[in-house]
Amino acid sequence: MEFAKQQPTVKAPADWFTGDVWFDVIHAGQEPSRRRANLVRFSPGARTHWHSHALGQALYVVSGTALIGTRDGTVFEAHRS
Repeated sequence: MEFAKQQPTVKAPADWFTGDVWFDVIHAGQEPSRRRANLVRFSPGARTHWHSHALGQALYVVSGTALIGTRDGTVFEAHRS
């Protein structure tokens, strides 16, 4: 068993997001793993800059509403279920 030390909440870099965004690292895999889990909180109106994830991404909406846009311009609305 391994106990991970909780990292402090970090304000996300402005070159990744518009508006105020904070994240907490829940899990950061050790090489060669690229797995990472973050808890990300957005202030009202904040958003990510357009980007993609070569190996995919899983989003879990735990509160509020997420608007998720695709490359072709389709926008999906995700809520906590």
